[in-house]
Amino acid sequence: MIDVKLLQKNFDETAAALMRKKVSAETINELKSANETLKSAKQAYETLQAKQNELSKLFGQYKKEGKNTDELKNDVDANKATLAELLEAQRIAEEALDAIIMRVPNIPDADVPDGEDENDNIEIRKVLTPPTFTYKPKEHWELAEQNGWIDFERGVKLAKSRFSVVGGMGARLERALINFMLDFNRERGFEEFSVPMLVNRRALEGTGQLPKFEEDLFKVEEEELFLIPTAEVPLTNLFQDEILSANELPIKMTGYTSCFRKEAGSGGRDVRGMIRQHQFHKVELVAITTQDQSDAVFDEMVACASDLLTTLGLPHRLVTLCTGDLGFGAARTVDLEVWLPGQNTYREISSVSNTRDFQARRAKIRYKEGGKNILAHTLNGSSLAVGRTMIAIMENFQQEDGSITIPTVLHKYL
Repeated sequence: MIDVKLLQKNFDETAAALMRKKVSAETINELKSANETLKSAKQAYETLQAKQNELSKLFGQYKKEGKNTDELKNDVDANKATLAELLEAQRIAEEALDAIIMRVPNIPDADVPDGEDENDNIEIRKVLTPPTFTYKPKEHWELAEQNGWIDFERGVKLAKSRFSVVGGMGARLERALINFMLDFNRERGFEEFSVPMLVNRRALEGTGQLPKFEEDLFKVEEEELFLIPTAEVPLTNLFQDEILSANELPIKMTGYTSCFRKEAGSGGRDVRGMIRQHQFHKVELVAITTQDQSDAVFDEMVACASDLLTTLGLPHRLVTLCTGDLGFGAARTVDLEVWLPGQNTYREISSVSNTRDFQARRAKIRYKEGGKNILAHTLNGSSLAVGRTMIAIMENFQQEDGSITIPTVLHKYL
C-alpha cells in the first residue's frame, strides 16, 4: 500500500499522482476526509498529552513542596481518562484510513507515460521479424483441432467454458515448455521454487489482490483459502513479516504453477481458444531487492523474458504501459507481446512490473542496512504464460498442411 506519510506530508501532490492511475475523485475525497479525521485525532491526543505532562510535572513539584495535591490529582485522573478515549479515537481513525488505503493502487513512477488505456502504451522495440506465409495462416484453435492438441469441448464437459484439455503432442509440448522455461531462468540466476497453489487471505493482501479483487478469485468454501491467480503471490509472500539482511539481496526466484482466475468483467473477450482461461499454467519470475537494486533487476527480468522468446524463435515486441493500463500494484510495467499470425497482431504474453515498496509495506518485507529496517522492493514478471507460448508456437511455426514444427531448443525435452 502507499505510504500514509505521503498523504500526511503532501496530500495534494499524492492525490495528483493517484489520479494519474485513474483513482476516482470519490476515493480521493474519502482519503482526504479520513486523513483529516486522523490528523485531528492525533492533534487532540498530542495536545492533551502535552497538558498531562505539564500536570504530572506540576504534581511532582507540589509533592516536593508539600502543597495540597487533591485538586491537581483530580485533574490528572480526568485527563488520563480523556487521553484513553482520544487514543481509541485515533486507533479507529487509523483503521478507517488503512481500510481505504488497502483499496488504493500504487503510485506510478514519475516517468511512466500518461494515458487512458492500452492504446496509449508506448512501443520500446520489436524483436525478430514476423514470418511471412504464402497462404492464409490459421488461428490456434483450428490448428489445435486439426492436430488433436487441444480439446475445448471436453474442457467444458469436465468443468465449464474457458477450461480446456490438452492432449498428445500438445501435452508433451506444454510440459517441455515448462521445463525449458525453468531451466532457462535458473541459468539466469533465478532459484527454482515449488509453492502451494492455495494461499490464505493474508498472502493475497500482501501482494495486493485483496481486498479489491476478491470477485476475480476462486475461494474454497468454509476456508480462508484461495486458488492463486499467479505464482507471484506465494513466491513474494515467502518473505512476509521477515527482516532480511541487505547482503542477502537481491533474492531472485522462479516457479511454475497453475493459475486460476474467474476473469470477472472480461465479458465476451477471447471466448474462443486458449487466450483467456479460468485455469492456465505459468512460469513466474519474482525478485526481492534493496531499494537501490530494483531498477537493474527490473531490466534483468525484462531481458530474461525477451531472450526466452527469442531463443524460441518467437517474434515479439516490448511496450511500456501507460498510467491507464498499469496494474494495481505496479509502479512501472513493461509488457512483452508475442506475434500471432492467425490474428495478425501482437498479444500480451508477459508483464514485468516493479512495485517498489508497495507490496513490501503490505506484506512487511524489510531488510536491515546500517542498523535500520528498510522496506524492500518487490518485482514480478511472467516467464512465460505457457498456454500463450504454445499458441504462439502453433501459429508461427505452422506449415501449409496444418502441421507444426517444434523449435529446436525444445527437442531435448521431447
